[in-house]
Amino acid sequence: MLSVPHDEGRAAFLDALDGFVGAVRPLDDRALLAASRCWGWCVVDVVTHVRLGLEEVASCLLTAGTDLQAPDRDAATYWETQPAGGDELAGILALRRVASATHAPTGALPPLRTVADALTTRVASLEDGALGFQGWVLTTGDLLATWAVELAVHQLDLGRDLEVARPPARALAVGRRTVEALLGCPVPVEDDEDALLLATGRRAPTLGERDRLGPYAERLPAL
Repeated sequence: MLSVPHDEGRAAFLDALDGFVGAVRPLDDRALLAASRCWGWCVVDVVTHVRLGLEEVASCLLTAGTDLQAPDRDAATYWETQPAGGDELAGILALRRVASATHAPTGALPPLRTVADALTTRVASLEDGALGFQGWVLTTGDLLATWAVELAVHQLDLGRDLEVARPPARALAVGRRTVEALLGCPVPVEDDEDALLLATGRRAPTLGERDRLGPYAERLPAL
């Protein structure tokens, strides 16, 4: 459904990583306890969720190109394989316990910077190939693109009650292409940031947008 070339995925990922880390860098303890756009999560929970995910990406990069089968997911179909349902409240509380393990919310920032620095160095030299991640195999371009989207969406999540920087343009553009591939139609808004907010359920569609989406409106949120 969506194949992203290696160099494009890498550029979008590095932009998105730099954007997310830059957005959280100036946040103090009070800001990190503000509500996010993710139900049940405050901003420090989002930061912790992203850091844990990036550590998983860093781990998978250690096996890049070693004895892997052909890719079985791409930058869009990867999202269709993500588990739905489950004990949502247990997951929220488990993440909060991890996020609250430091003396203060700002204690969540140094581990994020550590993994971000390591990934920046590793991804900059990463060769085109395939990667095993969460039981699937993706090309390097597609995996990096999925994480560019993850970082862009979560950077938007930081800004429910806070003034934070807009995610980088390349990451937003890949995000738009991803949700449109999943929806099967264009998102009927011009701005890529707004397209992600709409397509991920961060905001509800207007009546006019529902009309333009037609039957595809039932597929919201696409991601």
